[in-house]
Amino acid sequence: MVNYNGNIQENSNCTVESNRGFLYGDAVFETIKVLDNKVLFLEDHYFRLMASMRICRMEIPMNFTMEFFEEQILKLTNSLEKANSFRVRFSIFRKSDGFYTPISNEIEFIIVAIPSENSVYTIEKSNYEVELYKDFFIPKQLLSTLKTNNKMLQITGSIFAKENDYDNCLVLNDEKNIVEALQSNLFMKMGNSVVTPPISDGCLNGIMRKQVIEILNKMEGIEVKETSISPFDLQKADELFLTNVITGIQPITKYRKKEYTVNFSNEIVAKLNAKIRLS
Repeated sequence: MVNYNGNIQENSNCTVESNRGFLYGDAVFETIKVLDNKVLFLEDHYFRLMASMRICRMEIPMNFTMEFFEEQILKLTNSLEKANSFRVRFSIFRKSDGFYTPISNEIEFIIVAIPSENSVYTIEKSNYEVELYKDFFIPKQLLSTLKTNNKMLQITGSIFAKENDYDNCLVLNDEKNIVEALQSNLFMKMGNSVVTPPISDGCLNGIMRKQVIEILNKMEGIEVKETSISPFDLQKADELFLTNVITGIQPITKYRKKEYTVNFSNEIVAKLNAKIRLS
């Protein structure tokens, strides 16, 4: 079942032949975690989606409020078999005909949801090895920071990782600095400093990235820096960890011959779960 423009219906009834998101990648989306019938980080997801729509020159309907956004997500999850947690994708695309130039900027939306095994955040894999993906690069531009349907780099990178038995890959921008992982933001701990690439480097403006930065800023003795990370910096790091809304925190344990500790990552996971309970 899916929520298609507010109507719960069979997924097979949604056609793609004239869908601009399918034909041209003319779509933006949010990946959302619903826990105990609550949309986590609701406000952050909503405002990022609104900003993405404006940047892509989509027409935002007057009724598309934060309350409407939440209502439509829960309308779908409540229609499905009961589960404590869901992974939700809320996609918005231009509904008009046209080729590269759309006839109008009006939008439609579709929401899909699947049950998630983990309710609270846990570290899913104790051993996690990464490598650089160098076939393609992320440009330093505003579009790179949005969640759009243009994900061919992430797809080919994921295939590369699978073929070479890596758990993930780190992605470079056109200045050869590390931007992020294939589906996550990157954090690097060196001594008392925690570094993450700035949005201006082309990394995704991640929702979990924002939550973790807020947690780090409240930790005594920790300095948070948003600055470029070169591949050479990885060899000097004490810890590396990845963040996204679905997984939460995933520490990297190995990059080439370098192995990393995970103690700090475990501490952040505990603080993240505490933040969710209090919100």
